[in-house]
Amino acid sequence: MNVLPKIHSLETGPLDEAGLSQLAAVMATSLVAPLMVYLRGDLGAGKTTFTRAMLRKLGYKGIVKSPTYGLLERYTLSHFEVVHVDLYRIAQAGELEFLGLQDLHSSKSVFMIEWPERGDPHLAAPDLTIRFSHAGTERELLFAFHTSITENLQIVLANSIQ
Repeated sequence: MNVLPKIHSLETGPLDEAGLSQLAAVMATSLVAPLMVYLRGDLGAGKTTFTRAMLRKLGYKGIVKSPTYGLLERYTLSHFEVVHVDLYRIAQAGELEFLGLQDLHSSKSVFMIEWPERGDPHLAAPDLTIRFSHAGTERELLFAFHTSITENLQIVLANSIQ
């Protein structure tokens, strides 16, 4: 993993659901695998909505359901696989072993991990962290880029946000 000299970040203004989905679609255009994305934020902050919109832009035609109860959903696409994980219901980080996440890591995997703090210290370090915050009926996002694999994504998102 190539670490950037410092964490670079971008912050959005308030976004409605359409704006959130549009930003997810922009992000989808620059995704590369392997990639580990942490999705942080309260319940109902838009983490699954964002992932669903990203998958739609990537061409996934099937049902995109929340992984809250199944904990893990896999979406095979033409260039890589998106593994969407929701750790909200994990009682202990050691339970991750039963999900087999380590077996899913490959050069063609993009992980979208909701509630990653519940998996510490058993998760791989993130390349990107997205913090979702409530702003009334809208949402604000803070993107923190941790590794050089996200450099192009930084540029694309910066151009979209400004």
